[in-house]
Amino acid sequence: MHAPLAVDLNSPGHSLTWSIFTVSVANLVLIGVMVAIFGAALLLPFPGRRKLDATSEAAPVATEPDASVRADAGADDDADMWTSKVRRLGLRLLPPGKLLPDRQPAYVASWIYVFGVGSLAALGVAIVSGFGLALGGPDWWHYNSLGHFFNSLHLWSVELFMALLVIHLWGKFWMAAWRGRRAWTWITGVVAFAASVVECFTGYLSQQNFDSQWISTSGKDAFNSVGVGAFFNVMNFGQMLMWHIVLVPIVLIAIVGAHVLLVRVRGVSHPLPASRPSFRLRPRPRAERLAERAADAAPWRGPTRRYDILKEGTIAAVVVFALTAGLAALLSSPDVPPITIATWARVAPADFLATAASELNGTSETATYGPPYNNQDGSVQRLLFSPQTIPGVTQPVSAAQDFVLAPLATLAATDPAVAAPLAAYQAAPAARQLAWASAYATAVTKVTFADGAPVVPAADDGPVPALMAGELSLARSGALDTDLLSQQPFYGTNFTKPLLFIEDGQYFGAQAQAMGLTGSQWGVMNETGSYPGQPWLWLYTLWYQVPGWTNSANIDMIAVYMTGLGTILLLAIPFIPGLRDIPRWIPLHRLIWRTPGGDTPAGTAGPQPAAGPQPVVEEPAS
Repeated sequence: MHAPLAVDLNSPGHSLTWSIFTVSVANLVLIGVMVAIFGAALLLPFPGRRKLDATSEAAPVATEPDASVRADAGADDDADMWTSKVRRLGLRLLPPGKLLPDRQPAYVASWIYVFGVGSLAALGVAIVSGFGLALGGPDWWHYNSLGHFFNSLHLWSVELFMALLVIHLWGKFWMAAWRGRRAWTWITGVVAFAASVVECFTGYLSQQNFDSQWISTSGKDAFNSVGVGAFFNVMNFGQMLMWHIVLVPIVLIAIVGAHVLLVRVRGVSHPLPASRPSFRLRPRPRAERLAERAADAAPWRGPTRRYDILKEGTIAAVVVFALTAGLAALLSSPDVPPITIATWARVAPADFLATAASELNGTSETATYGPPYNNQDGSVQRLLFSPQTIPGVTQPVSAAQDFVLAPLATLAATDPAVAAPLAAYQAAPAARQLAWASAYATAVTKVTFADGAPVVPAADDGPVPALMAGELSLARSGALDTDLLSQQPFYGTNFTKPLLFIEDGQYFGAQAQAMGLTGSQWGVMNETGSYPGQPWLWLYTLWYQVPGWTNSANIDMIAVYMTGLGTILLLAIPFIPGLRDIPRWIPLHRLIWRTPGGDTPAGTAGPQPAAGPQPVVEEPAS
């Protein structure tokens, strides 16, 4: 469903292959746009930079404080009250001049500083559009044009939010923004990015379309391999929806709030020296390092400029909303319908019968998977030890019973053609049941159809052909989808069993292959059609492309562990010598901090000799 003027991006996308990588053109376009925006922010002059005030008036000399000021300073009879102490602490950490500043250091006149407020504006649009979707319900957007517009607005605001957030992190890295006791500002920013990835991931899982089906069935192996799948079931739509609209947003907003407050408290880092330091194997003298840290942490005493934080935020919100609304109207959002067992059985009945036979004889992927579904070990991954086996079976699935025998038992109550064969099968010893099921699994590879009914070559398969014919009929009617969902109590939002059954067949993977979503196509990052997907997942998907690891039986564990290691390194950049010095050795910061003449401004932190009084500014950040 698209808006009347929307460009149709639902046709299969194109991919490019280079070396070990296969990347969709849509993702490359999105990454190219992000790089172009970052480059433009480095090169384009900032409006009003040439009109900056070189000096500011000195702060007026304070007169005798009145009673309220004395109270805030703790000089009254209520100073020992908890409320008074908390108020004074808040005023010390975040006085109004920091919380709502009207001046900022002159060097902040750079486009790189706008991506922080831009990402906050995009987050606001994503939250508001999410509220709109919540008002209509989780499936409203699939069949209502207004709902689909809200979903499109939500999609493009999220794409913009993640793009601006990544560019913001790029800028802060090349500014070495963790200097001057600002390590926690950097850490909360990285944690906010990680929380945003989880939020976006659960959002994709909550769509209830083909893309969410494929991402959930592909992603389950990674979570299961490290034991997380025992409680974080990506195929449980209800659970993922609640994570997406309640749990993760609370965490994300709290972290973003903490990050913004730290920026207000600590300010932004001073410009790096214009001269590039020489590479040293030995650490610099301790006194030199301490002096540098003190200068980085000192208040700014250089030139300042006017800064209307509320105006900047309002402009950013209007621009972001206009951009996302335009993209939503022009490009809409993808919504390839999900695959159901009924669709599968009607379109590819031979594959359905072969898969049902593999469930019955215990040779399917699900039947041999292992925790958290059963006690087998076919998909158990191990590197020194196996976290997957520690929680045990938390989501029990018996492939033969759940996918075949239990639904047929329901059908047998009203269908004598199924009741007698089912009784005969269940009365036979387990070894005989297995022999029948295995014989049918071999014969069904040559199945033909007469007026829609399966015709399987003769084999020693007992009552199994009649059972499979009943299973096919049940699936085509849609009753098997209903039955697998109704095996759980209450609302039936857990799609684990139907998705596991569908994934065991060939039809599901073939459809994903046609849409460019499989692992060999870097599919975890892709979206159906020609829509941009999730390039912010590159750190995770990268490991699946590394030669030697691609075909490893433990590739999911490797990818999770390497992604975790990369995230830890990103968090710890402020504390790792060499890694934290890259911005000094590659002076990209010269393009960020430029005077009207084009040079990097000299640092003016700490005590400075001056002809006249200079204001002390605790730097706010855009």
